This record gives sequence, structure tokens and C-alpha cells, in this order.
Amino acid sequence: MERPAWAPRSIDITVPSVSRIYDFYLGGSHNFEVDREAARRAMEFMPGLPKIMQANRAFMRRAVRLAADEGIDQFLDIGSGIPTFGSVHEVARAARPGARVVYVDHDPVAVAHSEAVLAGDDDAAVVAGDLLKPRDILTDARVERLIDLNRPVALLLVAILHFVEDADDPYAAVAELSRALAPGSLLVLTHASYEGIPLSAERAGGAVGVYKDIRNPLIMRSREEIARFFEGYDMVEPGLVPMPRWRPEGAPEDEDPYAFSGFAGVGRTA
Repeated sequence: MERPAWAPRSIDITVPSVSRIYDFYLGGSHNFEVDREAARRAMEFMPGLPKIMQANRAFMRRAVRLAADEGIDQFLDIGSGIPTFGSVHEVARAARPGARVVYVDHDPVAVAHSEAVLAGDDDAAVVAGDLLKPRDILTDARVERLIDLNRPVALLLVAILHFVEDADDPYAAVAELSRALAPGSLLVLTHASYEGIPLSAERAGGAVGVYKDIRNPLIMRSREEIARFFEGYDMVEPGLVPMPRWRPEGAPEDEDPYAFSGFAGVGRTA
């Protein structure tokens, strides 16, 4: 396989990455054949996966606009992936010019491409970091330069927590991040679930199995389990709901049935 010029030499382009698979679902170009092959295998079981990812992105944009409308001008996006049109800094600044954004991801391709996109942007940065090491993220020099934790922050955990197994205690990681946030901050979160998928759990499990095969297990949690991430937060209306039902801009009934797979919510710190 020929290595594209934009691919860092340090990465193994024969191993699939969930960030690059996500990029493929969204119609991006920063993915390899190994990523596309894994995505197509998953889509054999769950053909609506691109619709689910599009619903994730649409929710993220609505939530970022809400944060900006409420006066929040700093955003910490962990598990940010590969920037596409309508990324956090673009959406936030359309509503609040000068908003500061830090993207965090552990995929070298996501980090490298983000650095290229943000080159020359003094109010945005990208950090190579791991959600399970919150202290390392919060004490990174780029985060400390751009994010003032004494003021409200929008913390985005969009489509990332379902890649963290229970054994790694994602609840503890979210709680540690939450404790660092000032009153009035927002937690923006989406999470995969068998609830709402217009397929049998057995067939949807085939797609989950593909992620397990590529050593990126997809953990499907119940609504009740997902709600636990918001402990200590006041939920913003309409609460924890399927993505198209969170402050929709159109009629939810017109959405693709797959868009209702999983849950989205926004919580506010007291």
C-alpha cells in the first residue's frame, strides 16, 4: 500500500483506525483502504452507519451553537477525530467570533491533519492525548494557554465513550474532567446503544463484532448507563434523547431511522 504524503511516517497504514473509519463514513478523504474495508464490513450488518455518524455531527453543531449562544467561548473537544467541514471551531466562531478551541485525539492522522487545518490559528490547537489520562490533557501547555478553567467551558465527548471498555472506567475519566470545569460549563455527549437501532440486536451485533476484530471494541451501553456520565450535571432540555430529537432544526420524523441509534445530551454544571 502506497503511503499518502499526508500520512505521518510513524503510523501503521495496514491497521484500521476508528477515527479514519469515521472519516470515511462522513465522506472524508483521510482514510486508507484498510479503514474503508473495515467500514464496508460493518455496513454489511448495519448499512445505516453513515447516517448515524451524520446525525452525530449534526447534533454536535447544534450543541456548539447552543454553547456559543449562552456566552461560552472556549471548547475542549476530546476524541475530535479528523476535521471536516463544520468542525467545532468553525461552528463556534460563526456564532461567537474569537472562540478558542482545543482538539484532542490519540490518532496520529487526526492530530497531523488537525495541525495542518489549524496552522496559523492562534486561538485553536490540537493535542495528542488520551481520554483516560485527563490530568495529562488538562495540564498540557496548549490547553492551559487557550482554556481558562475558571470560566465556563464546553467539554465535548462526541462518539468517543463507546470505545472505552468498562474495565478502563470511563466514568472515572469523565468525573475527573468534570471536576475541573467551572460552574456554567457544558458537557456535550453522544453514545452508541442498541436502543433505537432499526435492526435486531443480533444483526447489529455483527457490526459491533467488526470493531472488536480490529481491536477497537464498540461498547453498546443502555440509556441508563449513558445517563450516569451526567451525574452532577443539570440536564439541558430535552434531556438524554436520540440525536435527531435533541433540539431539531427540522421534523425528526423526516430523519433516516438509523439516525435514532444511540443517545445525545447536554448537561450543565451547577
